[in-house]
Formats: sequence, C-alpha cells, structure tokens
Amino acid sequence: MPEPKVASFPAIRGALKFYQIASIITGVMLLLLVAEMVLKYTPIHLELFAGGSGGPLWFAPVVEGADGLESTGDGLNLSLGILIAHGWFYVVYLFACFRVWSLMRWPFVRFIMLALGGVIPLLSFFMEAIVAREVKTYLAARERGDAASASAGATGETPTSTTKGVR
Repeated sequence: MPEPKVASFPAIRGALKFYQIASIITGVMLLLLVAEMVLKYTPIHLELFAGGSGGPLWFAPVVEGADGLESTGDGLNLSLGILIAHGWFYVVYLFACFRVWSLMRWPFVRFIMLALGGVIPLLSFFMEAIVAREVKTYLAARERGDAASASAGATGETPTSTTKGVR
C-alpha cells in the first residue's frame, strides 16, 4: 500500500480535525437515537415532543395501530427529529471517514471499520481516539524522518548511518 505524500500532510490534518468533530457529533446522535428507540419500542412506549398540548417538553404515549406503532402526541416530534438528524449527519460522517481513509491510503477494510463507528453505539468515540492517535503519530514520525533525511543529505550522510561521531 502506498504511503501518503508529504505534500498532503496539511490536508490530512484538516481531514483528521473534521473527522474528529464528525465522529463526536455522530456518536452523541447515535446515543440519542438508541435512547429514543428504547423509549419507543420497549414496553415503555413513549416519544419525546416539544410544544403542543403537553407543554414545552413532554413524552407522549405510542399506541399499537393499524399501521404499527402510532404516536398520540401533538407538537414537534423530537424523536423523529433525532432519527432524521442522525441519518443526515451519518452521511457527513461517512464523508469525513472517506477523506481520512483516502488521504492516509489505508486498505478498504479500514474504511468499513471507520463507517461502523456511526452505526455501533460508542464505537465512534473509540475509533476517534484510535485514529487521531495513529494519524498524529504517523505524521510526526514521517516529519521527523524527513527532517532527519534532509539534514543528513545536507551533510552527506545517509539517514540510516550510525557512526556515533566517527567519520
């Protein structure tokens, strides 16, 4: 697998920052979505609403209807809003994953692992920490290596020579 070009390091840093922000937001949205699904599809059968007859923020019961579960609340259905917001932001998260993956030139399996971070609860938080640490370490090591080879090239030494002060 080819390595990233040194010229793409600034783009990698920008893509990493975007990925970190997207993964945190996606992880929070996914946790909210899981909480919403637990409230709706377990015997609790509730949905969260803003405004309407129940006040500024309230839970409305969900009843079994002819078409499945139906909400009895009026006002703005925040449960549905969480579902839609997570779905759209997952697309943004996938774009962020793609940017980091393509700039780092990782194998396709790595992209799948990154994408799963927005589907499996809590995984995006762990993946964000792992990816950020790995990318920053890689960039720092490559920059030190390139700086060492540039300074060694100026003195006529090879970067792998270990002369310990003896010429």
